[in-house]
Amino acid sequence: MKITKVLVLILIATVVMSVALPAFAADGAAIYKTKCAACHGPEGQGKIGPAVKGTSLTADQITTLLSTGDEAKKAPHKKPVAGVAGDDAKAVADYIKGLK
Repeated sequence: MKITKVLVLILIATVVMSVALPAFAADGAAIYKTKCAACHGPEGQGKIGPAVKGTSLTADQITTLLSTGDEAKKAPHKKPVAGVAGDDAKAVADYIKGLK
């Protein structure tokens, strides 16, 4: 009987978490607007920095660039973008790849 109650609680917790987790997912558009749009333009058209709309970089390459930086790039992309790593970097990369 006690094992059944424990299993039911685990099942309920799993369902609640699976519903709640998407609410915590990184918002690539919001992060882009905060961290990237000043240089790359609000729609990725370029401004001070180059256009990112239509970039030939893959989402993985963009994620890596945001997370680790690249010494071969101009500042600020020589270093990781502050506050953009992991899931946030992936969300921004996916957002950029979706710009049309």
